[in-house]
Amino acid sequence: MTVATGVISGVSIAHQRASVEQIEAACNRDERATVEALLDHEGILEAFALQTCNRFELYAVADDPEHASESLAAAVADSPDEIVRELGHEESLRHLMRVACGLESLVLGEDQILGQLQDAYANALAVGAIGPMFEAGIQKAIHVGERARTETKIDEGVVSLGSAAARLAGKERSLDDATGLVVGAGEMGTLAAQSLGQSVEQLFVANRTEETAAHVAERVAADGAAFGLDDLSEALSLADVVVSATSSPGPVLDRAALESAGETLLIDIAQPRDAPQAAAELPNVNHYDLDALESVTEATRERRQAAAERVEAMIDREFDNLLARYKRQRADAVIAAMYENAERMKERELSRALSKLDTDGLTDDQRAVVESLGDTLVSQLLAAPTKSLRDAAEADDWTTINSALRLFDPTFDADDAPSTPDPNEIPSETQHAFASAVREHLDD
Repeated sequence: MTVATGVISGVSIAHQRASVEQIEAACNRDERATVEALLDHEGILEAFALQTCNRFELYAVADDPEHASESLAAAVADSPDEIVRELGHEESLRHLMRVACGLESLVLGEDQILGQLQDAYANALAVGAIGPMFEAGIQKAIHVGERARTETKIDEGVVSLGSAAARLAGKERSLDDATGLVVGAGEMGTLAAQSLGQSVEQLFVANRTEETAAHVAERVAADGAAFGLDDLSEALSLADVVVSATSSPGPVLDRAALESAGETLLIDIAQPRDAPQAAAELPNVNHYDLDALESVTEATRERRQAAAERVEAMIDREFDNLLARYKRQRADAVIAAMYENAERMKERELSRALSKLDTDGLTDDQRAVVESLGDTLVSQLLAAPTKSLRDAAEADDWTTINSALRLFDPTFDADDAPSTPDPNEIPSETQHAFASAVREHLDD
């Protein structure tokens, strides 16, 4: 059994505290590189990063939580303190479950986050950053996220930023005779196209790969057509409503093309944003970004509140199960290692003692008594630390458990231990304390 060791620390920069610009500034273009950079810090055992359009989160596992906290703080040093939320061990585990269930999303219960979490897990796994702690914790979060959507109605109604963008467009203008354009044919763009295609008369899909755009356009309810990004200016001139959702590292919508496109409702849900900052200043462009979706999602949030309460209860149960699993694994691993070391030392010392005693002759009964004495000494000497370790596990005293895991290493060789000191060299107060402890133990 591989034991999950270490303590999780995390930081979160998300829409509850940060603006779109601040989240965008915190995100790294390469999620794997972000994880690798964190893993390179001294003392970091495991690392995980989650980057989406409305959150940037980093998690690290270390034996010393201070090492993890320092590494995470360095990674978000350029972000204002007030937008950074620090997460401890248990808080990180519970937060990941809430994220997977959509309880932390801008759109309560939205589906896309679960796939994003799975992708982030795959990225961290690919660079060797996932160990037993995150293996259990993240897989549990994904499992709870799946349960939330199959066992409750948390994802009914507006289920993604793409569908929220389409809902916002419908609030701002009539879509019955409108021509829509979705820029981007990834997961978010596809969801936006499917939602917007149910309301507009005609829908264009533009993408870097035109074949992919054509595939998405064929699946929408409205009459569809595909464009490559090289023909984006033409597509903009034909569209009344534009939802942009690419994964491009820079803007794909040209100011000049927007300026000459005529009256345009533009909803930019990309991260980083697809439209230049100047787009909001154009008189012919009615511009919205991720922050504007808050009002659209509020009604959905109210309808889903009852389902969210059921999901919260589900998370409570699964969280307790996960902690119990960690506790059992850690306490059992330490105790097993402790007894393994004690047994090795007992066998060695018994062999030496019996070898000496055999020179005077020992009966089988006498040998059994001596061996029983060894077993009894091991059991009695380890009874107190065994109880302490189980108590530490129950009390979530991760520091004590981790220290014990390092102290009671089953590969420890007693022959390498320092020789037993001469009793005359041991301070008298130490001898008295030891004798007192032995008498107290025997009295019990």
